[in-house]
Amino acid sequence: MEFEGVVYKIMPVTRGTSARGEWQRQDVVFDYNDGGQFSRKISVTFFNKESDVAKLREGETYLVSVNIESREYNGRWYTDIRAWRVQPKQQQPAPAADAPLPSDFPAEGGSFGGGAAAEVDDLPF
Repeated sequence: MEFEGVVYKIMPVTRGTSARGEWQRQDVVFDYNDGGQFSRKISVTFFNKESDVAKLREGETYLVSVNIESREYNGRWYTDIRAWRVQPKQQQPAPAADAPLPSDFPAEGGSFGGGAAAEVDDLPF
């Protein structure tokens, strides 16, 4: 699943040791708005991804790819949202004021405005 969100808060790192070795996790809270009137907060866990969290800045917008999983323990259900990719949102460049419009270019083999129409070639190659 993917969503676009603004980094609201970067939480402190939690470290530990398991049978598999050292681990660390860090939660990042994103502000998510799906176009409605209200925004929602989503806490996403970054597990052993210190370099990914180091690139994040509060207030910046990112495209976040996550896996969502729920599991049962002692009759209660717990949901985990883990990030597997984070990309900064690409800003759409504004068109340059002096850039020529597509209609300003000459037609194939023709001249600017009023010239003879180019011959139509219906071959697929």
